[in-house]
This record gives sequence, structure tokens and C-alpha cells, in this order.
Amino acid sequence: MKPFLDPEEIWGFINNVPASKEKVRDVIAKSLDKNRLTLAETAVLVNASDPELIEEIKQGARRLKEKVYGQRIVLFAPLYVGNLCTNNCAYCGFKTSNKTIRRVTLDHDDLVAQVKALEDSGQKRLILVFGEHPKYDARFIAESVTTVYSVKSGRGEIRRVNINAAPLDIDGFRIIKDAKIGTYQIFQETYHPETYAKVHLGGLKRNYDWRLTALDRAQEAGIDDVGIGALFGLYDWRFEVLGLVRHTNHFEAVYDVGPHTISFPRIQYASQLNIDQSHMVHDDEFTRLVAILRLAVPYTGLILTAREPAAIRDEIMQFGVSQIDGGTNIEMGGYSKRKEHEEQDIDLEQFQINDNRSLNEIMNELIDHKYIPSFCTACYRLGRTGEHFMEFSVPGFIKRFCQPNALLTMVEYLEDYAPADTKIKGYQLLKEKLDEIEDVAFKEKLTIKINQIQEGQRDLYF
Repeated sequence: MKPFLDPEEIWGFINNVPASKEKVRDVIAKSLDKNRLTLAETAVLVNASDPELIEEIKQGARRLKEKVYGQRIVLFAPLYVGNLCTNNCAYCGFKTSNKTIRRVTLDHDDLVAQVKALEDSGQKRLILVFGEHPKYDARFIAESVTTVYSVKSGRGEIRRVNINAAPLDIDGFRIIKDAKIGTYQIFQETYHPETYAKVHLGGLKRNYDWRLTALDRAQEAGIDDVGIGALFGLYDWRFEVLGLVRHTNHFEAVYDVGPHTISFPRIQYASQLNIDQSHMVHDDEFTRLVAILRLAVPYTGLILTAREPAAIRDEIMQFGVSQIDGGTNIEMGGYSKRKEHEEQDIDLEQFQINDNRSLNEIMNELIDHKYIPSFCTACYRLGRTGEHFMEFSVPGFIKRFCQPNALLTMVEYLEDYAPADTKIKGYQLLKEKLDEIEDVAFKEKLTIKINQIQEGQRDLYF
């Protein structure tokens, strides 16, 4: 498999594509018709520097999100399984040269304890995170997934397990697929080859091409649900945005399906962080680039993590984010011993997180802002992934499934985990959303499922 990204091509768009008012507005209009943008069109938005145009880009992203996804926000939690690593990445606390960090791999009982703690808080969707180490091969990852799915605590269960781990060969991805994973997520970190070489100082991760083509191998193995990302702050943010769009274009051209999710974490403090900080992304640039990504890939889920502080997360959700983590603890083994807002141990973390709110605090915040918190996993049960997902999401039909399913999972949370004040607010939001449904027959079907959940049934969806 050959690399598909040409840095000179990307810089050619950045340096040579003008961003007149007329052109910017034309590009926004194309996106609002739910059409993915080309590299040249994305460059128009990237090159727009007039504050008036930047605000129009953000407003366009807000409108597009409502068209495609409605007001629901999907919730998940990261669960670190092991921090052994053979790589030496300048930005990561798990780097092999860091001798202060404590190396931990959760055994079976430890993993079960973490999952039970997450289920008892109301979580339904996890992403398992692994360092890059021979111990964490495809079979180890698959066994971890199987263990997570097997854990039941009260009415709690994990219905979707995504993976963030090292690139595998095709046979390895086939093993993972058989474990019924959700999305396999691999971040390129930076799409700029020279910068990539500077920050990856040892280990298998030094191989830029092997990492860039990793999710092609996943597709060849039958995993059609993949997630890409870049770590903003390593190189020029404009280049990374176009790199993500180029990666998306490649998937569509070769596999007829784009990535299911795009992530855009910013560099945060990590133990022994050692990078050139000239490309750190300021808050105004960050909010802008998220809005651009939303317009560039209308149907792709955008993930915003607890690396960001609450105020930034609350602002950026307006511009098209569709998934966030809640109640996050990235300390190895941290969920089973967590107390609300306790200070976490940086020597057991990959990097510093900046939003320590509990899952219920996140739920309250979302409900207060009229977002529908969602733990929905219906698409994966019904085969609406990969190309099938595109059939629904590209025209915007996915909103017809996402919003009612989000309401059903919210009712589960309100019944099983919510304190009284959250439950009152949640049911008020439910009433408001039901009142907005004009299709009387569908509203009746949804109301029947809500009543069934209140009577004790679980895992209902459309």
C-alpha cells in the first residue's frame, strides 16, 4: 500500500487558493447542502482571515450540525488497558525513555473492576487504549474486548467497544474484527513527514508510511468503521486540517466510505513533554478549525475529548462536535478508585486532562443547554456502518434515527443512574423533544418504547 498524501500539494492549496467573501460563502453553501468539500474548497475556509467570514464559517457549522445530527451528543469513556510502549514520542508520557512513569497492564480482574465502575456510573460506550508493545498484540486486544462485553453490573452493560491501538497487519485486523469491535481508531498525529520524523524518535511508530496506511489494512480486513485524527500543536494547523480531509478523500475514493470519526486533540502537558512549541494552537484557532472540519466533512462524527477544559468544550460543541467523553479518568486503574474531582496521578497518565467533571455533571450541562445526551449504539446492531452508514448519513437521514434513539438511552440513564434533580430536568427535556415531533404515528411508537424502558426493559432502539 502506497502513501496517498503529497505535502507539496497541500501547501500548494494553502499558498495559492484565495479566500474572497464570495468564494467563502459559496463553499459554506455547498457544505450546507451536505456535500463533502474538496481540498481546494477546504483551503478557501482555512485561508479566510476576515473576522466576519470566520464568524460565518462558525455559523455555517452550527446550522450544518443541526441539519445532520440534530441536538444529540454521543457520550463515551476512554479506558486505558496498558501503558507499556516501545515508542519514543516526544509529546507522550508513555514514551519508552520516560523512566518515571509507572508501567501497568490491567489483568483480567483489574479490567473487570474498571468496567463495573464505568457501568455503575451509566456508561455504555468505551474506547480501549493500548500502548504500542508486543504484549498488546491482536489477540490480547481481542481478549480484552471480549472481557469488556462480558461484564454486567446491575442493569449496566457496555454495548460498544472502540479501539485506540497500534497499527496491525491485515491478519491482525481480522482477529480484532472477529471480537466485534466498534471503531478502530488510529491517529496519524501529524501528516507532515519531516515533523513526524522529528517527534517520533524510536520504535515502530517512526514508520510514517506504515501508520498512514494502517486503516487501509483495516478496511482490507473487513473493518469498515475507522477513525482518524491529528494531534494539533505538532505542525501548522492549516496543514493538518487539509491532511485530515485528504485522508478522508482517500477512503472515499478507494473504499466508497469515509472515516466514521475524526479527532483533533491539542497538545497538553505530559510527563517529560519535549517538543517545539511554535505550532501550539490558540483557542481562537482551535474553535475555527473545528468549524472548518465540520463543514468539510458533513457526515463524519467529530470527537472532542477531556483534554480541553469545560469552557472550551462547551463552546466548541456548538460548531459541530457530535461525540465527547464524560467522567473521564485516564489514570491506569483509575475508575474503580475514583472519588469526585480527586487529583489524578500524572505518573500513571499519558497526558493531562482538563475536564474532570463526572458523567452526571456532563449530563446536567448537556441537558441545561438542550442537548440530548446519547449512549446510542443502534447503528452497529443494525449494520448501519461503513458504506451502509454513508447511505443514511450523507443525505442527513441519520438524524431520523439518532435523535429518537438518543432519547431512549437518555431515559435509561434517568431511570437507572440519575440523581433526582437530573431526572427532573431530563424528563422536562424529553417532553420538549416529544412535543417537537410532528409525525404522530412515529411519536406514538417512540412513546411506547419510552414506557417500556420505564417498566424495566432495556436496549430498545429504532
